[in-house]
Amino acid sequence: MKILKNSLLLLSVAVLSSCNVQKEKEAVSLKDSYKNDFYIGTALSADQIEEKNAKEDSLIVKQFNAITAENIMKSMYVHPEKDKYDFALTDKFIAYGKKNKMFIHGHTLIWHSQLAPWMQKIKDSTEMKAFMKEHITTIVSKYKGQVDSWDVVNEALNEDGTLRKSIFLDKLGEKYLVDAFKLAAAADPKVDLYYNDYNNEEPAKRAGNIALIKKIKAGGGKIDGVGIQAHWKLAYPSLEEIEKSILEYSALGIKVAFTELDISVLPNPKDFSGADVNQKFEGDPKMNPYPEKLPDSVQLKLAERYASIFKLFLKHKDKISRVTFWGVHDGQSWLNDWPIKGRTNYPLLFDKNLQPKKAYNSVIQLKETKQ
Repeated sequence: MKILKNSLLLLSVAVLSSCNVQKEKEAVSLKDSYKNDFYIGTALSADQIEEKNAKEDSLIVKQFNAITAENIMKSMYVHPEKDKYDFALTDKFIAYGKKNKMFIHGHTLIWHSQLAPWMQKIKDSTEMKAFMKEHITTIVSKYKGQVDSWDVVNEALNEDGTLRKSIFLDKLGEKYLVDAFKLAAAADPKVDLYYNDYNNEEPAKRAGNIALIKKIKAGGGKIDGVGIQAHWKLAYPSLEEIEKSILEYSALGIKVAFTELDISVLPNPKDFSGADVNQKFEGDPKMNPYPEKLPDSVQLKLAERYASIFKLFLKHKDKISRVTFWGVHDGQSWLNDWPIKGRTNYPLLFDKNLQPKKAYNSVIQLKETKQ
């Protein structure tokens, strides 16, 4: 009888121990694992800002300590008419970040895309200069001391590193870039100011980006960091180019952030590259090879890719301020509809059912092995 009691006691201890291990694993999160390295962020949709899905909200609060608004701070939403601003959702976004003690990133002040229709009709430099001053000053001043960093200018470069022919360049010349940073700094001298772009880890665009940052500084603009969007693929770009970018941008005396990280597992049309939201292609079944689920073999490749990227991030954690995923889960990803509408992509760490993927485990395990 005594032996039986001892056996039952040992069994109970084993079960409790197993439960505790399971609870510890469940308690692990991205933000806690990387809390001493850099912020781990995500982009929030309007529904997520309004906390419409309790399960999504629980996941966001548990896993992330930095947030970016996916769309609602872009000019077409926040400044829909010349004499009208709409801050309703932006106020909720700021309140959400404060409530959950998160780092709040503003995206974005000046961008050629997703402009309000009235802005596209601006005819001359005087009107454009007045718009830019009022737009930046109004928004940054309103959230002074509440937003931690801003993307002041977004995607001003071509792939070869030259300046994009945007409405801002057309009306104001390249001085608009310096002026944008000066205006943002005047409205909130303490907030961190970033230039943000895609493919700026590639040699030609990186060189153009470095030249741009130097021009902004030389012109008296305050620039604290560069945002590398990081819309990447399973085998592209190379880790070598990513590392060169971290080192070369950091050498300018600025912070490096990875601002819109996702990894596409799907093929793209021939000769396609970049992350220009205006590029669209016709659908083709071959371009949507995993409409129902991602095969285990590809899940493993995605996990290995994320692990190698985060290993590099950890190597240079002293230079990196923030790593933000462009979306919370696969079902939310913009890559399901771009550059071909109606595809199913799997670029993030959580699937459409909010379950952690192998990729999530690979990122978490990097920290577990170091502890």
